[in-house]
Amino acid sequence: MISHFDTTANYTLEDDSVILRPLQADDLENLLPFAINEPTTWQYSNVSAKYEDGMRRYVNDALKARAEGREYPFIVIDKQTGEFAGSTRYYDIQPKLNSLQLGYTWYGEKFRGTGLNKHCKFLLLQFAFEELNMMRVEFRADARNERSIAAMKSIGCQVEGILRSNMPLEDGGRRDSIILSILKDEWESGVKERLKGKL
Repeated sequence: MISHFDTTANYTLEDDSVILRPLQADDLENLLPFAINEPTTWQYSNVSAKYEDGMRRYVNDALKARAEGREYPFIVIDKQTGEFAGSTRYYDIQPKLNSLQLGYTWYGEKFRGTGLNKHCKFLLLQFAFEELNMMRVEFRADARNERSIAAMKSIGCQVEGILRSNMPLEDGGRRDSIILSILKDEWESGVKERLKGKL
């Protein structure tokens, strides 16, 4: 078990289907096609990466947050095809509370609904609970984002409630955010095995 989550260290998570490696500055080129060709990917996100300017800002902000020890962004690679598939990260990392959030997750259209997300979440949850000794992993989403909410519930997340009008939207207005979580004892007492069975 890792005694301290060092956000400067290079953690790579991998199974037979996916590789999660730390996001790097030159990954801008790998993710740019999604930003240009699939801008609706960020329809429900408060942090958009659509178009070239958006993706450049997205990558730069993620790397800055990592350097400050607040976040740990990954690039997602589909191991079966060798293609870049999207990105995800740990954020709101609170070592003293043994808590973090898992989010900023998005995939290109061809990778959605393929099971790739479950592999990513399994690796990220396993690392958080079993290596980083987190007691709680939290997830948030726009309360209107039914696809994302269904995906989180399918991996074992429990709904905690709604934060009303808690976040501005990039295109104006505000969103309600749904809060979900998995606790370490839930992971150990069934969530891990159920999720593993779905891989």
